[in-house]
Parts: sequence; structure tokens; C-alpha cells
Amino acid sequence: MTQLPPPAAPLRVIVSLDVEEEGLFSGRYAATGCGVRNVALLRELAPLTQELGFPLTLFCAHTVFASAEARPHLAWLRDHYGAEIAAHLHHWSTPPLSEGPLADGPPPRTDTLPRPLLRARLHTLLQAGRDFQGAPLTSFRMGRWDCKAVLRPLLAAEGITLDSSVCPLRVFDHAGPDHFLAPADPYWAEPATTPDGPARDALLISPITQIPILRPLARLWHWLGRGKARTDNFHFWGALSPNPVWHAAPVMRGCVRLHAWRGGRGLHLFLHSSELLPGASPNVPDTAAATALYRKLYDFLAWLRESRPVRGVTAAQLRAEAPALGFGPRPAGPGDW
Repeated sequence: MTQLPPPAAPLRVIVSLDVEEEGLFSGRYAATGCGVRNVALLRELAPLTQELGFPLTLFCAHTVFASAEARPHLAWLRDHYGAEIAAHLHHWSTPPLSEGPLADGPPPRTDTLPRPLLRARLHTLLQAGRDFQGAPLTSFRMGRWDCKAVLRPLLAAEGITLDSSVCPLRVFDHAGPDHFLAPADPYWAEPATTPDGPARDALLISPITQIPILRPLARLWHWLGRGKARTDNFHFWGALSPNPVWHAAPVMRGCVRLHAWRGGRGLHLFLHSSELLPGASPNVPDTAAATALYRKLYDFLAWLRESRPVRGVTAAQLRAEAPALGFGPRPAGPGDW
């Protein structure tokens, strides 16, 4: 009798949002007086969990935890639909705040801040999350993808076990991080095992899924660009992702097919909470665009569920399953990932 091959392992799928204040797409990074009206619109995403089985991971900024207007919406999604409450550090709007107004333009890069100040702001964020949640937060994403090696020891010291601050195929301007060569699948920042067994507190990196159409071309482009910011335009023409704001639906589906064909075991898509609010993002100028974005995301996830074995997970659930999934250590290669 012919023995059937074992069923394919389900693709782990994370749907995450940067839950944050409005106004960031204007290029101004306010430290105070930040509006968070957009957070109420997160409730409209409940069918992604209720009907399709994809729980949300909500990476929340301090401005959101500090808002009596925003907190009930987070609690509703957590208590009724299993959303994970995670941490999202906007260091420019997290106490202790700098004296005087911020200059126009982007805030200072994380690695230029005094280490004690960065540590204090991270602690403030995580304490606000703990106060809201009644338990420590264990998943993290740095604002503006601005995570370099200086931050990782601080995350470990605060009990973070999953970091999602890596966006492959990007080299960020203004002396930002180089994530270009980062893999699409999760990997361990440090060895995941000890002589006594799995390292319970090891940090798992879960990058946003963004893959090159041609891997050799991506490596060549990065080498030619020498890691300079001009290298970053590759993601406009040489990359695929499931991000519903960045790419059309056929590209999102093509990303899944190619990633799975290459052996990918995790899919991580994200958007900003302010992209749910009409007029808060240049990509979502009105109500019609916001409605179209939601429908695009819903239809993509419905297609994904029907097209292959998948399992919707939060970041914390992926981290809990990770020791059994065989993710490897950080591959060799230059960059801040």
C-alpha cells in the first residue's frame, strides 16, 4: 500500500498593527497632545478573528496606554477576540520627555540617545502596558523600525521574548538601520538552547514578511548600494509582501505562494492603526479608501485560509510554539537585524 506523505505543517500567520497616535504621516512627531481617535476603529477588525480565525497582535504606543479614550477598545479586543497587547516604543512621545519642543522632521535615531534615557523610556512603556494588562508584555516592536544592536540587551532585561522590529529589504534614511538582508522567517537573536535544554527567555525575531522576487538580485543590489539609503528603493520594484497598504491583492497572493514554495513557515503582515481612519494617512484619504483597505485585508485572509493550511497566531503564541518549530539562529550577514 502506498504511504501518503505527512500533511504540510500549517503556515503560522500573524496579523499585527502598530497602534499609535495620529499625525505621524505628516512628518511631525509630536511629544504631547497626540490624538488617538483611530484606536476606536480597531473594533471593525473583529471579523478577522471571529469569522476567519486570525487573532490580532496590537503593538501599542505609550500614547495609547495613557489614553482613557483608547484603553476600552484594546480591552474589548483582548477580552472578546483574544488580541495580544504588545509594546510599541515611540521614544519621542514616551516619558521622561525631553525639555523643549521637538524639531520638525524625524526624531533622533535610537542609537544616538543616551542609554539611560532609552532604558527609562522603554521601562515607562512596558510599565504602562503592565498596568493596563495586569501582566508583563512580552512582544515588542520599535517605532520607525529603528532597532539596532544597542536596544536588544535592554529588551532582554525587561523580559521581552519576541521582537518584531525588523523589516527586510529596507535600508532606512537618516542613519537608520539596515535590515536589507534579514530573512523573512523568524530566527533566534541568540542561541535558543542551553546545555540544560531550551532557553526559556531567548529572544525570537519575527520580521515583517517581505521577500525578494529574485534573491541573487537582492544581494547584488545591496552590495552595489553599500548599505546606503538609496538601496531602499528596491522594495518598490523588487519585493513582494502581504502588506495591504503597500501592495495590490495579486502581489500579496504572489508573496504567499513564493514564500511557501521557498519553504517559509511564518507569514507576518502589518498595518498602522491610523490607516483605518479616513484622512489620517496619505494612502487612505477618505472613507471609501478605508473601506476598500478593510475589504482587501479581509478578502486576502479569506483566500489565504482557503488556499493552504494556515494557523492564525499572535506574536506571543508564535513565541510559545517556536522551540518546537525548528527556527534557526540569525544567519550570517551584515546589517542591524
